[in-house]
Amino acid sequence: MKVTERFRLDERFRLELRKRRPRFGFQGFGEAIYYRTYSRKRADGSQERWADTVIRVVEGTLSIRKNHYLEQGLRWDEEAWQNYAQRMAASCFSMHWLPPGRGLWIMGTDYIYERGSAALYNCGAVDTTDLVRSADWAMDMLMSGVGVGFNTAWSDHASRPDKSAPKLYVVEDSKEGWVTSVRLLLESYCSGGPFYRFDYSKIRPAGSPIHGFGGTASGPEPLKELHGRLETIMDRYCAGEIDRTRCVADVFNAIGVCVVAGNVRRSAEIALGSPQDETFLHLKDYRRFPDREEIGWMSNNSVVLQSHDDFDRLPQIADLIRRNGEPGILNLVNVRKYGRFGKEIPDRAWLTNPCGEIALESYELCNLAEVFPTRCENERDFKEALEFATFYAITVSLLPTHRSETNAIVARNRRTGVSISGITDWAEKIGVTRMTRTLRDAYTLVRQINERLARDAGIPASLKVTAVKPSGTISLLAGVSPGMHFPVSRYALRRLRVGDSQKITQFLIDAGVPHAPDAYSEHTTVFEFPIRYENSRSIGEVSAWEQFALLAMLQREWSDNMVSCTIAFDEEREGPQVERMLAMFAPVIKSASMLPRGSEEIYEQMPIEPISKEEYERRLEAMPEIDWSGFGGSDGAGEGFCSILACNI
Repeated sequence: MKVTERFRLDERFRLELRKRRPRFGFQGFGEAIYYRTYSRKRADGSQERWADTVIRVVEGTLSIRKNHYLEQGLRWDEEAWQNYAQRMAASCFSMHWLPPGRGLWIMGTDYIYERGSAALYNCGAVDTTDLVRSADWAMDMLMSGVGVGFNTAWSDHASRPDKSAPKLYVVEDSKEGWVTSVRLLLESYCSGGPFYRFDYSKIRPAGSPIHGFGGTASGPEPLKELHGRLETIMDRYCAGEIDRTRCVADVFNAIGVCVVAGNVRRSAEIALGSPQDETFLHLKDYRRFPDREEIGWMSNNSVVLQSHDDFDRLPQIADLIRRNGEPGILNLVNVRKYGRFGKEIPDRAWLTNPCGEIALESYELCNLAEVFPTRCENERDFKEALEFATFYAITVSLLPTHRSETNAIVARNRRTGVSISGITDWAEKIGVTRMTRTLRDAYTLVRQINERLARDAGIPASLKVTAVKPSGTISLLAGVSPGMHFPVSRYALRRLRVGDSQKITQFLIDAGVPHAPDAYSEHTTVFEFPIRYENSRSIGEVSAWEQFALLAMLQREWSDNMVSCTIAFDEEREGPQVERMLAMFAPVIKSASMLPRGSEEIYEQMPIEPISKEEYERRLEAMPEIDWSGFGGSDGAGEGFCSILACNI
């Protein structure tokens, strides 16, 4: 579907919004994140300011809805929608709500109007019963920036092809060209197709600009490496050296590593398997599978609990969690029976997205948006933020993707995930009792708004509407703790990595921001920002039991999808209690992962480093006041979010 009817905010409002000064979070760190990651180059070569990004996002969202209304012959009241859009933009500008990062980056660009909405979606999942088709879809979505979950359901045969007279496939310099090459290679093993060798001469060299999606190309090397890995994986499977579980996981992990090549992590994966599958349980045991070490990091791994026998494996799962924090758990019984816990909403989903906040059918996508209660001045601000986040999420579903199998499921489910972030900050501010009641009422409001917006657009209401996402850089823009998680420390040093070729690097150096060369990557500079969380309780002061209780409350009162969380536990004191925690909470939640506190590797220039209050105050006093009005030019920022693959996506 082409978006031909563009919506435009009133010019006077646009000018007024550009005069306002945004209030980014964390003492300037949020603003640096914005300019590095989400500010696009404008047509005149200068960089977007925050108001420009907000205008683009709101106008893009309204354009999708306007186009849908006019195509379907529905009434469009331009004056009423102009008023609505202005309130929506003002709320977004104040960061009462925000779209997901990919929405900040690409909503309102020609790319989505011309190529479909896939790049706007956070979450995807695919069943691997058909290995070739599922791998094709997964690589396509990963290259669009979608996180992809996959299971290990493939049970078909494969045979080693005749490689004596291979056909030649010239890989086009496009996303489609890369995906097609992978499909052809896998078909030669799984479908009896001819074996191919590949010509990479059309792929642009590393560092070339990517038009449309944005960013810079990685050159053909990641694809060459992927082809080699896939051929080795399939040969080993055909020779009986690895089993089906290994084959599926290796294929999908290898694809994921290719997509994030160049050390820019735009997409993620989660592998789902049975707790009865010993191979799956040990996929990250690199003493057992040393050949997986180069690709195994690409996915989180979770077991699917759907029978009494599965739940009986909780003691073994607990033992594995104590060792390395995996696997996570997905309670499929609750996923398919309930919305919020105890409130039945039958659901066909049997998969999940990588972060574990959305259960999905195969080939399904889901879009998220985020509300920040502690940024809202009053109840009216909060309710409006819920409305605009709901509006954004369901409106994205009006614009089809480029995949017919996905469009069919999205059109049926219209699944959305309106999320809350800064939850632990909010609890400290207003108390858990009041927060619980407010979340219950907020869910009812979101459901009502979703049903009204769907009815007005002539589509089914969303099957499920709320979630709690983990929130990465978006929570940094707003200056709140991520999702339902507690901060690592009340005071911390946050580090920002930027490529030396980006204009923002020299700008921050000239501004006097403390910096040093990256200890691990060439041509990269690391900047340091002292930050302070509003929440006085850090994760080290909170028991795993309290975290589980908070998770269960959010699943009961707010999220009819799921709650993304990583329960941090004290390895010595709480490690022996992990089995009891799982036994008590697994039956009343949908998903969870756990990680031994302190198990994270400590290394030079960590992204976040706890510091004392005195160190924070010393560093804050020495920090320069950055005048972003001087930042702009023709070779801007924004490359941190974009694909660095050699594709004209």
